[in-house]
Amino acid sequence: MSFKGRDVVSIRDFTKSDIEKVLDITRLMEPLAFGGSRILDGKVLAALFFEPSTRTRMSFESAMHKLGGSCISISESRTSSIEKGESLADTIRTIENYCDIIVLRHPKDGSARLAAELSSIPVINGGSGAEEHPTQAILDLYTIKREIGKLDGLSIALLGDLRYGRTVHSLAYGLALYDTKLYFVSPDSLRIRREVFEEVSKRVEAHETNDIMDIMPKIDVLYVTRIQRERFPDPEEYEKVKSTHRIVPNHLRNAKKNMIIMHPLPRVDEISPDVDNTPHAKYFKQMWYGLVSRMAVLSLVLGAIK
Repeated sequence: MSFKGRDVVSIRDFTKSDIEKVLDITRLMEPLAFGGSRILDGKVLAALFFEPSTRTRMSFESAMHKLGGSCISISESRTSSIEKGESLADTIRTIENYCDIIVLRHPKDGSARLAAELSSIPVINGGSGAEEHPTQAILDLYTIKREIGKLDGLSIALLGDLRYGRTVHSLAYGLALYDTKLYFVSPDSLRIRREVFEEVSKRVEAHETNDIMDIMPKIDVLYVTRIQRERFPDPEEYEKVKSTHRIVPNHLRNAKKNMIIMHPLPRVDEISPDVDNTPHAKYFKQMWYGLVSRMAVLSLVLGAIK
């Protein structure tokens, strides 16, 4: 399937061959991230971010600039006509006149799908509610492949807020396209959504646990996420679980030598800074891979690369 003009709403819309295509193009983007390119000259990206973002927004904007394009943006709803009562639908219908592609982050589930249905230009989901974050999954898959050398045959643990964490939902769906074994590690109140677990477990071996030490010697990748205070309906429930799964150097004593630790960031206290200097820590390198993978997505969707 051609990528040109394609929306990127859910990783479930991708086949394994689709993902492999993006990962191959991402590798080609690495030298361009240093030297620059003009393949998107004249193209405009609209970054519509109605929730806070550092990495997603800046990496998309940087990716566009490095490929010769330009960016316009809304950084929060109070600086747009949404503050005046304008609907998301009307905002999308307006903004599509000013750009060639839209990256949308929105707090409501279903927002990216709605925008894609309304828009005449491609829409990339930069995070929709607690649902999905497909380009995060792509950069995560690329990180694993670049750092370990493969995706098939790996045991991977996803730890932390698995209920509200949209990054783990997208990554789990993506990993289920490969020959992987998945461990979902969380407090009971933050277990992976049932629909996600059921779909993933139909394709790969999947287990749930709340004890990371029990599986640490078995895993090749530890993917840590923060407990998301902003998504808890009850602040007291957040206080109960906020520091229950903190990774410190002592946790790594029985880890495989080449096991890698990833995190979509921002980090609060779920990984001790003492872990940063271990050879396992790859979360800041992961951010670099985010830039080049989004360069690949933009190049493909805008038709600069077939």
